[in-house]
Amino acid sequence: MLGLVKRSQGKGLMHIHVLGICGTFMGGIAALAQQLGHRVTGSDRNVYPPMSTQLEALGIELSNDDDLSQLEPAPDLVIIGNALSRGHALVEEVLARRLPYISGPQWLGEQILRHKHVLAVAGTHGKTTTASMLVWILEQAHKSPSFLVGGVVQPFAQTARLTESDYFVVEADEYDTAFFDKRSKFLHYFADTLVLNNLEFDHADIFADLAAIQKQFGFLLRTVPRDGTVITPRTEQALTEVLAGGCWSQQVALESILKPNQARQNKGWEVALEDAAGQRFSVYHDGVLQGSVDWELIGTHNVANATMAMLAAVQIGVPARDALSALNSFTAPARRLQLKGIVAGVSVYDDFAHHPTAIATTLQAMRARFGDNARIIAVFEPRSNTMKAGVHEHTLAAAFAEADAVYALNASQQWDLQGQLSQGHSHAVVRQTVTDLANSVLQRPAADEHWVVMSNGGFGGIHQLLLDGLHARSEAEA
Repeated sequence: MLGLVKRSQGKGLMHIHVLGICGTFMGGIAALAQQLGHRVTGSDRNVYPPMSTQLEALGIELSNDDDLSQLEPAPDLVIIGNALSRGHALVEEVLARRLPYISGPQWLGEQILRHKHVLAVAGTHGKTTTASMLVWILEQAHKSPSFLVGGVVQPFAQTARLTESDYFVVEADEYDTAFFDKRSKFLHYFADTLVLNNLEFDHADIFADLAAIQKQFGFLLRTVPRDGTVITPRTEQALTEVLAGGCWSQQVALESILKPNQARQNKGWEVALEDAAGQRFSVYHDGVLQGSVDWELIGTHNVANATMAMLAAVQIGVPARDALSALNSFTAPARRLQLKGIVAGVSVYDDFAHHPTAIATTLQAMRARFGDNARIIAVFEPRSNTMKAGVHEHTLAAAFAEADAVYALNASQQWDLQGQLSQGHSHAVVRQTVTDLANSVLQRPAADEHWVVMSNGGFGGIHQLLLDGLHARSEAEA
């Protein structure tokens, strides 16, 4: 490992300071740098699990976001996260003092990924889950992969690790790299095996429209070598358009995911669902059964994620049957419909869904799993810049079609959140604070219900507020 650093940097170990260290990606960068032997420190403003827990376990020293003394003595290198921009006190200090700096994606690409076979997972939805599945498959195949994923990978309880393996699994995000590099992060990753799950409009704060995102994905295809592989689902029109713009690598396609009892075409890779919830499915190649999965996960979106992960593993020599067998024991990463607790018949879940498509697929999966008579309650924080700007204003209500009620936090929207949700739901409640929202949910008669909390942030700890409130109510009624 240390030889890798010396070859790529031309010098030995150093003190690396990470700005924005508590983001999932930047925390992973810090962990990898420390595993290379560097002394790593960092700072951030918002600290919450899982990254706070991981950094504490690693013993990485953290400073307050506005404390300029953290740059004394000057670190050898500053890695700057994309959440920081000009005007930030630390950024201004780094620039004024001419300290050497770099973005996280560029550092990762140059210092580590150049020396590995990179399996990159990109797309609007399912990146973290698919990448985690791929890590698990390769681990079970005794390939001990390195990885950097945007969630806690089970059972490793880590978002990143570095091994001696030739293989590195990376979640390839299309978001911009840094304030000084507006290219998508994934253009720094040198993908050899590239999974493209899907493609929709998102990140309205940096992309004008879907075409702008497709342009970045087109650039990504240009970085895959001719003996590399690009894996896509046949049914994604936006990706088909990107591929039409040029692909110089081998291509593998998932032809279709068939509903229970739907006839197979016996052509290419096909998946046959054996139940509506997606808990049992089989994979065929040219009509030949490759293997089956019977697991705890739900939803056709997870079936698709699993199949894409399997196809990536196949490209580096893992038999499809072995890959599918490994998925039977896969545990989803944190915050992917994660059950936080059951109190007095109420199940409280944490889910990362924050885009209408992800919201809809999660709720559809829950409905298929728990049945038409189940009571499913959505508790939603419209936290992303895209959501706040109202890009999904007219599609959001439909995303909650399978929920019996919707409770949402008004996070300074530039549009009428209550009005839009009320158009699609007879029971839509919007509150201004997390505490008020939690209290509103806790007023439900709440028996045998499923409460799913949806946010791409910490949501003010509402999960624990709900669980504590349920416990208090249960004790009061005892």
